[in-house]
Amino acid sequence: MRFVDEAIIEVAAGDGGRGCVSFLRQRAMPKGGPDGGDGGRGGDVVIRATNRVATLADHSYLRHFRAGRGQHGMGAGKTGHAGEDKLVEVPVGTLVLDAATGEVVADLASDGQEVVAAQGGRGGKGNRHFTSSTHRAPRFAQPGEPGQQRELRLELKLLADVGLVGLPNAGKSSLIRACTAAKPKVADYPFTTLTPHLGVAELDDGATITLADIPGLVEGAHQGAGLGLRFLRHVERTRLFLYVVDLASPDPLADLATVRAEVEAYDPALVGRVGLVAANKLDLAEARERYAEFREGAEKLGLAVMPVSALDGVGVEELLAEVGRRLASADRASATTEDEGLEPA
Repeated sequence: MRFVDEAIIEVAAGDGGRGCVSFLRQRAMPKGGPDGGDGGRGGDVVIRATNRVATLADHSYLRHFRAGRGQHGMGAGKTGHAGEDKLVEVPVGTLVLDAATGEVVADLASDGQEVVAAQGGRGGKGNRHFTSSTHRAPRFAQPGEPGQQRELRLELKLLADVGLVGLPNAGKSSLIRACTAAKPKVADYPFTTLTPHLGVAELDDGATITLADIPGLVEGAHQGAGLGLRFLRHVERTRLFLYVVDLASPDPLADLATVRAEVEAYDPALVGRVGLVAANKLDLAEARERYAEFREGAEKLGLAVMPVSALDGVGVEELLAEVGRRLASADRASATTEDEGLEPA
């Protein structure tokens, strides 16, 4: 299935059923009072996040979702059945926005989380509700209310522990292949990764971490250059940035600075997130020659450097172990912060 991370859909909730105008007719009560039942409510359109789907591909052509309308009220005080709800499933990590206003309707970040995207109309009241001392035989009832209709924009933001970011051909795809069972395309030309890829790596202690291979960034990515603007949002939800740098390039420190500048231009808060550098392609002689100087420069930026060769797997286990330690440390720090914020009993 092709990876689709944006979609526009139209949702329409069901109209409420109209109330009934009816009068009781029985042999012993030839002039019984009004007994019109209420109309049923219209069905809701519900958007639910699920791990069963991975992209928004289905919604690129299935764009219209309508819930069932409420049944009309009936005589003998019978209320009409409610309209059937319409369930729309989206991948976990989907942001739901109102297409007209840009307002965030919901951020569906966990499996099973859901939101009522369009609310069904209320059913109308039957004529039995409108009797009074002066109006004993009302011959009118309420119509049902129309259901809500709106156009929504769906944006998928991948959920991953680690986001691999770097320039095109830095070796991100090769590295995620070396770390996980994911098989993204690898080639010696730019932009071989056109869509994000997820992979799961298992650590020595049995824990697992999810890595996201983000398409290569270029200078100006935050303004739409290259493929970056469309996919930069996928780094927002990663807990740790793994900057992958090609040490065989003429100026790897400048490459690192370019990527960090694009991330910062997209969202300044992201640069302060836990980061680690994978100094890649150490299987090449020119990369080994530049390693010491590059490491010194990166550490001045507050970034630890792990030497790796995605091609032959050297340093990959050590890199994953360090990633695991940093994620665990971040979890402990987060838990401590939350505990400190609790009110004393």
